[in-house]
Amino acid sequence: MTALDVLLTIDETAERLRTSERFVRRLIEERRIAYVKLGTHVRIEEGVLSAYIAAHRVAPSTLRRAA
Repeated sequence: MTALDVLLTIDETAERLRTSERFVRRLIEERRIAYVKLGTHVRIEEGVLSAYIAAHRVAPSTLRRAA
């Protein structure tokens, strides 16, 4: 984590992904995304979220389907 990384709450993370808090909590529970635990609070670094999104990006196919 760099000094510039912002720590996001689960709610803020869900908002940025445009998904539910439940989905974010599942990512954390399954350890599919790195997180920071501060006592009882869970935070996700902004850089980690960007890396997660980049790692799951699917490139468009260049193959054309027959009609």
